[in-house]
Amino acid sequence: MATPERFSNLPEYAFPRLRKLLAGIEPGGPPLLMTIGEPKHPFPDFVPEVIAASVGELSKYPPNEGTPELLAAIAGWLERRYGLHVEPSQIVSLNGTREGLFNACIALCPESKNGKQPIVLTPNPFYQVYSAAAAAVGAIPMFVPATLETGHLPDFAGLGRDVLDQVAIAYICSPANPQGAIADEAYLEHLITLAEQHDFLVFADECYSELWQDAPPPGALAIADRMGLIDRVVMFNSLSKRSNLAGLRSGFAAGSTANIARIRQLRSFAGAPLPLPMQRVSERAWSDEAHVDANRALYQEKYAIANRVLGNIPGYQSPQGGFFLWLPVEDGEAAAKKLWAETGIQVLPGAYLSREVDGHNPGRKYIRVALVAPVEEIETALNRLKSSLYS
Repeated sequence: MATPERFSNLPEYAFPRLRKLLAGIEPGGPPLLMTIGEPKHPFPDFVPEVIAASVGELSKYPPNEGTPELLAAIAGWLERRYGLHVEPSQIVSLNGTREGLFNACIALCPESKNGKQPIVLTPNPFYQVYSAAAAAVGAIPMFVPATLETGHLPDFAGLGRDVLDQVAIAYICSPANPQGAIADEAYLEHLITLAEQHDFLVFADECYSELWQDAPPPGALAIADRMGLIDRVVMFNSLSKRSNLAGLRSGFAAGSTANIARIRQLRSFAGAPLPLPMQRVSERAWSDEAHVDANRALYQEKYAIANRVLGNIPGYQSPQGGFFLWLPVEDGEAAAKKLWAETGIQVLPGAYLSREVDGHNPGRKYIRVALVAPVEEIETALNRLKSSLYS
């Protein structure tokens, strides 16, 4: 089948590119993959018990939007975490946030904006599904630099009125993937005000929200609700990072009743509901904070290790949240090849998470390093990395 023209400009996905880059290079030590953001910490002890107790429900069709119990559990978590009160009609369950971040664009992006082709804004670097979603709806993807100079968050306000009036959706990730920057309340208030002034939606990707170094990140939907502008934000979160349940593929979107109704409508035709045993696990996971606190403590230990080992590297910045290091190098691809050949550590070139704009790729001089290995492996790995790339 021919590739649809609108997808022809999408680059190859990051991990196949990495495999090609490292093909034929023998690892120079015991292989350690620090590329993909796949948690290695234990998932909650109650997971097997809940699955076993509900396995008989695999014979039933699950509710597409989520069981009443799951929606209530998510609503309860939003209330406890952000002081945000939402009704079940303002939530929809998802097969992970990637599904929602993609399909919400299909459900909510207009065919035109002020008589022009709509623009979808994305940080640069970014999670690649954002640009794929823009391509799916025939929108213009606009890659807004999120660099050291901008605090590793996109300066959407600097785009100018003409551009902003054409924007339909702006994606924002906080804590940011890959840089770990957190959008504070002032940043989010300003972004939501821009969305109201220029009539666009904010898609807030908050899947790393429970992994933070010093203080919990604010939530965009809660801020929008406080401003009386909840219809301007759709938030997305999941259990992948929070609860180390990446394979469960369980997430949710929350927003205004009208926005969620449109996502639900599309999902009833094009979505795959989460099997009931997985929804039962999700209900329990969103209702429990003890395992989340323990998980966060492990990442905070890793932040401390990274700060101790790498803190004197010029340009090093400790992540405010998430579980990635965004490390400065002369060339990301060259650094990834050297590190693999000399140490067996595999990292991702930053250029694979960014798009070249006006001849500049903001990720080219970085590598992304995932702090997902067990704590006892991290210090050894980071010392090997430092010796190879920064000695």
